Amino acid sequence: MNGVAGYEGWRWIFIIEGLMTVFVGFFCWWMVFNFPDTATFLTADEKLRAMRRLRADGQARAAVGKIDSRHVKAALVDWKTWGYAVIYMGCLCPLYCFSLFLPTILQGMGYKGTKLQLLSVPPYAVAATMTVVVGWIADRTKWRGYCNMAISFIGCIGFAMLLATTNVHVQYAGTFLGAVGIYPTVSNTLTWASNNVEGSLKRGVMVGVVVGWGNMNGVVSSNIYSPKEKPHYRTGHSIVLAYMAVFLFGGTVFMHFMLKRENSLRKAGKRDDLLVGKTESEIEVLGDKRPDFFYVT
Repeated sequence: MNGVAGYEGWRWIFIIEGLMTVFVGFFCWWMVFNFPDTATFLTADEKLRAMRRLRADGQARAAVGKIDSRHVKAALVDWKTWGYAVIYMGCLCPLYCFSLFLPTILQGMGYKGTKLQLLSVPPYAVAATMTVVVGWIADRTKWRGYCNMAISFIGCIGFAMLLATTNVHVQYAGTFLGAVGIYPTVSNTLTWASNNVEGSLKRGVMVGVVVGWGNMNGVVSSNIYSPKEKPHYRTGHSIVLAYMAVFLFGGTVFMHFMLKRENSLRKAGKRDDLLVGKTESEIEVLGDKRPDFFYVT
């Protein structure tokens, strides 16, 4: 379609994909349901099974209605919201950098044209596979913190390789480790955050804050790979490495041990005073602050 209506072929890619998204978006109001118990395509037995799974995963709906100032305040004053926001910024800046500049990185290694485009595919394929594997492991073990630590550490090694050598083969291997260290942590971090907030309304605000803050770091990613530093882009790689080491890995370690400490206090009965003088309905409203709610670490 190069030249059609005066537009280059690459512009048509964005136009067509955008129009497809808008077209599907018109039907989302009827396609997407609020919760399993309102899904018309599920049988009564399937709804019950889905709700049981959600309760076991800390995702059961604890409140109904619309989000109001109480839910917004509860999410904003919860330290976990900002802890996960820090971790997620450690995911998103490297993700944007990798997806935007992988062809540029490969070009700096000396690859061009069709070969360059083909060589950009395998790192994504490996990252996609690892995302599924990590999701499967984390769902069954509930070791979301450990999964984030291990994967982000691999990513740090990958970007350290990009920084430390000019050997194109070693650098290309580094892109694999970099991709593996970024993409699985995106879904794992958001799921981890959702696991540790009870009440769908508060959870909605909290996840919105985490995702919004993370995406704001896309501004950083678009300004750190300077053409002047071609072909090694040391500033860009250094900043990405810092994001992954400090915010993603470091934030995960902090969150893991803070949640583990809180679980220990609850098991020891040191949070039972929160129940004194409260009715059953008031205790239910406490959500993840209840002493019998244990965090996924």
